[in-house]
Amino acid sequence: MPKAIALEYDRKRDAAPRVSAKGRGESAKNIIKVAHQNGIPIQKDEDLVEMLSKVELDQEVPQNLYVAVAEVFSFIYKLTNKKS
Repeated sequence: MPKAIALEYDRKRDAAPRVSAKGRGESAKNIIKVAHQNGIPIQKDEDLVEMLSKVELDQEVPQNLYVAVAEVFSFIYKLTNKKS
């Protein structure tokens, strides 16, 4: 069963990225579909999704996951800068 987590980060508001959406099955497919429709990069990492699925919606990512989430944001930064 597919799982998906969406993260958002507003450096003016947040101390760390927040879990903005999460789902399994059809909900996960919809999260992925919306990301594709909006040109939002997707990185597959089943272990990180499993850990982030324990974080409540709209809550900041816990400190013990900062390094893993930073790698995701680094991936997205590199990917979006290649398109520019």
